[in-house]
Amino acid sequence: MGVSFFLDFRTALILVAIFHMSGNIGRITFFRHRLDKRLLLVFGIPSVLLTIAGALLVNYISQPILKLILGLFLIIYVFISWNYGFSVKPTKMNSILGGSLSGFFAGLIGTGGALRSAFLTSFKLEKSVYISTAAAISLAVDITRIPIYLGSGFLPRNLIYFIPILFVIAIAGSFIGKKIVHKMPHKIFRRVVLVTIGLVSLKFIYEGITYLF
Repeated sequence: MGVSFFLDFRTALILVAIFHMSGNIGRITFFRHRLDKRLLLVFGIPSVLLTIAGALLVNYISQPILKLILGLFLIIYVFISWNYGFSVKPTKMNSILGGSLSGFFAGLIGTGGALRSAFLTSFKLEKSVYISTAAAISLAVDITRIPIYLGSGFLPRNLIYFIPILFVIAIAGSFIGKKIVHKMPHKIFRRVVLVTIGLVSLKFIYEGITYLF
């Protein structure tokens, strides 16, 4: 959420949510044939429900502290997964747990995607299945939280013009991503996802420590 360096947290939260939603529409369009419908339901429904709870709590909980906790959890996950091949069995209980946690953090701090990726990556899904299923779950989360943010007045009227710009950029990025993914071996793809999660977690830890000290 580099946009948070230029805008206040709540405005950045809704703009990033709109950007994510646009990108997810593109990813679902390009990878829709590989969607895991069972995982979408078991992982997605708890994610949507907990997103509502998280979004309603935005005004009441310290964001930096939550980011620090989430960042520490994710960096440990990345270290174990990279060095020891840690994985979570794709059971119904683990899917519900992953969906609930990622949905709650998505609603609360706008960054549940890293936690969602941690669970879905550990399920060792084929890369196209991973992309389409993660995008569908994320889209459901975004559609749930954006109206709550709008109702809370997070988006100033003078920034509404950003919406079509974000949509075009996100769709273009999804199209380019499709071309890259088809040429990338699954093992490298999983490494790329882990590196991305690691970078996000370091940002969370930095923000949390900066807030405390």
